[in-house]
Amino acid sequence: MSADRLRLDDHIAALEAPQGLKSVLTVIAATCAQISDVVAGGALVGALGASGQINVQDEEQKKLDVITDDMLTQALLACPAIAGVASEEKDQVEPASNPAGEYLALFDPLDGSSNIDINAPVGTIVSVLKSATPTPVEADFLQTGRHQVAAVYAVYGPQTMLVLTTGDGVKGFTLSNDGQWLLTHDDITISPDTKEFAINVSNQRHWAEPVQRYLDGVLQGAEGPRGKNFNMRWVAAMVADVHRILMRGGVFLYPWDKREPNKPGKLRLMYEGNPMALLVEQAGGKATTDGVQPILDVQPTQLHQRIPVALGSANEIDAFASA
Repeated sequence: MSADRLRLDDHIAALEAPQGLKSVLTVIAATCAQISDVVAGGALVGALGASGQINVQDEEQKKLDVITDDMLTQALLACPAIAGVASEEKDQVEPASNPAGEYLALFDPLDGSSNIDINAPVGTIVSVLKSATPTPVEADFLQTGRHQVAAVYAVYGPQTMLVLTTGDGVKGFTLSNDGQWLLTHDDITISPDTKEFAINVSNQRHWAEPVQRYLDGVLQGAEGPRGKNFNMRWVAAMVADVHRILMRGGVFLYPWDKREPNKPGKLRLMYEGNPMALLVEQAGGKATTDGVQPILDVQPTQLHQRIPVALGSANEIDAFASA
């Protein structure tokens, strides 16, 4: 049956896109397949546990954070089409010194890495931008999400899947036993209505009043103002929660938190918000900071800028905005 399925390499080759972008996507896919092997090895390959280092986000790095960051960085910098990369794990951008480099890659090498020690889903998220120069500096990376030419994530779970958009819909590929990415989800769309939501309810008391009102209405179920019962799902890895939404609808919320009032949110605009927002919008959903402002329209001012996130089924995001 695998012989009848479209291979990712063939899909990339058929794209109406510059050859440089095709090369970047090929490198990302190959590296994610390699990361899948490392993640699957877990304790058998000594990849579990903390690395003993603190990253630029002031978070303790897992061994796999460091391993996967190195893998993606080295692979992308070696791609002739890449002008530079930026990682959630590093303070500064890294130019590639490729004279023909014309693309920038920004990535979260292992989203949800706190899940790795309990064998729960984790993933890799990548955003691709055009570069104005083959010798980029940080300012060249600070483009709105509308400028993305591609967004990709891989989720490492019971199956390893890679989900991709180049601005013309969303497709999903599953990694086969022989290391091939095969098309399994040809036209991913998000249903406009849903009865599922993903949010860390334990933090409710720390949220702004509109967010608390929305959650109160949802939790009241059929007897409340929404008139229907909801189920909550929460994997504690954005890549896994967004993947569920792309597969069967729902909303994912990570709002502002008054415990850190000077931070607009926890998730990073450039490494998580923008690529996931492009995928969600391309699948027919909505991706906003507050139910109204599109994430893709936020002008970044810092490489590691944080934002609140509300994304998923369009009608439910509208309900969240009106709470």
